[in-house]
Amino acid sequence: MKCLILAAGYATRLYPLTENFPKPLLKVGDKTILDWLLEDIDTSRAVDQYAVISNHKFAPHFQAWAEANRLPVTVVDDGTSSNETRLGAVCDIQFAIDRLQLDDDLLIIAGDNLLDFSLTRFIRYAVEKDTSCVMRYYEADEKRLQKSGVAELGENDRLLSLEEKPAVPKSHWCTPPFYYYKKQDAACIQAAIADGCGTDAPGSLVAWMCRHTVVHSMEMPGNRYDIGNLESYEKAQSTYHGITR
Repeated sequence: MKCLILAAGYATRLYPLTENFPKPLLKVGDKTILDWLLEDIDTSRAVDQYAVISNHKFAPHFQAWAEANRLPVTVVDDGTSSNETRLGAVCDIQFAIDRLQLDDDLLIIAGDNLLDFSLTRFIRYAVEKDTSCVMRYYEADEKRLQKSGVAELGENDRLLSLEEKPAVPKSHWCTPPFYYYKKQDAACIQAAIADGCGTDAPGSLVAWMCRHTVVHSMEMPGNRYDIGNLESYEKAQSTYHGITR
């Protein structure tokens, strides 16, 4: 299995901290956000290659971090240099697949989220289901639902649909940016883009996938810290204590 880390954004809502520095390399406690994520994933012994997808502006920062890391991390520079010219998450995934000639199951994660539970649970779940998989969590606030990817579920965790930022949410289940794609499904991403799949939000790819293949959704057994602005970063710094469940 290969792990792709989505880290090509410009994090404008975190300026000035991220004006010249990538958000995934900000520290929470004594580790960077990326180190918290990858060190946990590596305990699964399921991933044999990690790739950070970066924009051109921040690629040198990620390269320096990767060279000092004990894990096999490759940095993929998508060539963009501004928020206005970014490729979008789905195109970045395909860019990395093409650049690294990947032909394997893929674990795809956002590089700016922290979890207080181990992602190895999600990996085990996906392996047991033997399908592409996502996670979900319950969100009571309708305004937050309208800014998220909202999942519609069938029997036995089957994902029936996913809608990004719906005006009228079909459920209270949100899908965070952690995805597992079977090898044969990952091979369809280029076809999804050609078919008109949205390319900015990674959840748009899930929305396309669940119409063309079987996708399951695991309920998160803990909490997620989405570091999107200065307030959420400060909250993570004061309340996040690593994997506690």
